Amino acid sequence: MKRVTLTFDNGPDPDTTPVVLDILERHGILATFFLVGEKLRAGPDAQACAQRAADAGHWLGNHTDTHGTPLGLLDPPDGARAEIIRAQFSLGTAVHDDKLFRPFGGGGKLGPHLLNETAYEVLTRGGYTCVLWNSIPRDWDDPVGWLERAQAHCLDLDWALVVLHDIPGACAERLDEFLTWLKAEDFEIRQDFPDDCLPIKCGVASPAADDMVAGRHTPV
Repeated sequence: MKRVTLTFDNGPDPDTTPVVLDILERHGILATFFLVGEKLRAGPDAQACAQRAADAGHWLGNHTDTHGTPLGLLDPPDGARAEIIRAQFSLGTAVHDDKLFRPFGGGGKLGPHLLNETAYEVLTRGGYTCVLWNSIPRDWDDPVGWLERAQAHCLDLDWALVVLHDIPGACAERLDEFLTWLKAEDFEIRQDFPDDCLPIKCGVASPAADDMVAGRHTPV
């Protein structure tokens, strides 16, 4: 049986996140929301969205504080420390025990732009779990056509870790259709993550983590 894990990035958004939560609730599906620190601090409506997600059983993760620049490209590099720690503080008590963190990919790309040495140090010493992805259907720039790409990814992969976005003009319009399709095709919808998408797990880095850190390379 093929497996799928659903994640939602770049929220909370007081208009869109409740819509996404309503759809997930109707289908009885649990996901992970990777939240931006600045958006969490935008006001009580944003904080209520995050709390509602946590109360429903969804996991909350850290998606940097500003979502402005991939951490591997920051100048000065030490800014990565605040990007991670400030967002983590903003998550409050609803945070997942494994301290889930997803770096900003700049369009969903994987590579050494994701982290720098400062970020790597914060994640490993702080006991974080770095959650990457293997399916980027690009809902944020194609709120209609993303569905067919997501379906193709799910069919192609043994375990798809799909990144969608709970922001205006992204996945919400066709999310119900996607979840209905997953159930009709008998996918196993899980909340945990495939190991090959976790280069750092509870502070312990795998060799694959080097490929995500600026200035490092995997020895041949």
